[in-house]
Amino acid sequence: MSLTSRILFTPPTTIKASPCLPPPSAFCPLKTPSLYFNSPHPSFLRFTHITKSPSSLFARVFSSFNPTATTNPPTMGDAPDAGMDAVQRRLMFEDECILVDENDRVVGHDSKYNCHLWENILKGNALHRAFSVFLFNSKHELLLQQRSATKVTFPLVWTNTCCSHPLYRESELIDEDALGVRNAAQRKLFDELGIPAGDVPVDQFSSLGRILYKAPSDGKWGEHELDYLLFIVRDVSVNPNPDEVADVKYVNQDELKELLRKADAGEEGLKLSPWFRLVVDNFLFKWWDHVEKGTLEEAADMKAIHKLT
Repeated sequence: MSLTSRILFTPPTTIKASPCLPPPSAFCPLKTPSLYFNSPHPSFLRFTHITKSPSSLFARVFSSFNPTATTNPPTMGDAPDAGMDAVQRRLMFEDECILVDENDRVVGHDSKYNCHLWENILKGNALHRAFSVFLFNSKHELLLQQRSATKVTFPLVWTNTCCSHPLYRESELIDEDALGVRNAAQRKLFDELGIPAGDVPVDQFSSLGRILYKAPSDGKWGEHELDYLLFIVRDVSVNPNPDEVADVKYVNQDELKELLRKADAGEEGLKLSPWFRLVVDNFLFKWWDHVEKGTLEEAADMKAIHKLT
């Protein structure tokens, strides 16, 4: 399959919810920092790892029926978004996010465009599954990216290695051991940072936890995500896609703390994504210690969903 082609696959109509759902008591309120400015997580290349015979899958570009869609999807020619970058605009309409309830049960799907409209988020119709990758090299430095200036929401903010969404396709709907999310993470690391799949095998991701948060953007856009936090320690080749990423850098713990200080002080116009800041303030440094000790499995807790809204 050509990497420049984009084919989505319709999964079975019956989707099994995970049998091991957390009870309401598993929601753990955490401190919520002030939230900021402008974001989504699209990209420009797409490919799918097909795990079943192609004859059992149905190619599609747009969903023909979506009972849980929050609004009538705008057309590509709608005037209000005429100034949107062409690449980001196409992905906002073509990518189908996985809608979930607050227990992470799949309830449907909708376009990335609809899922990130703040009016839909306020109506409670846009909670969708997401992931945040934290990639460390063998020196235990964390790879950060600055989002491109053409991003629809949160442009030019600094964030963790890769933040995006599993899509409503068969390979990314697999609940067992968060395999669908890990497949999506491998795909997006290539899309955004040019990291080859062989550098980040799906079995090398550690799923450490899940957070649920809501973050306004510029008045029109926002985020409402059930976010899987994935850690991986690998030395990788990085070739950023300029449609997605403006800059990258590795940081150690002290360098990240200086970055946080500058962001808090408003120095150099530096801003951090709200989801990254939530992870930093609640989890990152204690988990980073596990990275250095090689004991990440001790930090994992996939039963709780830490509710940050």
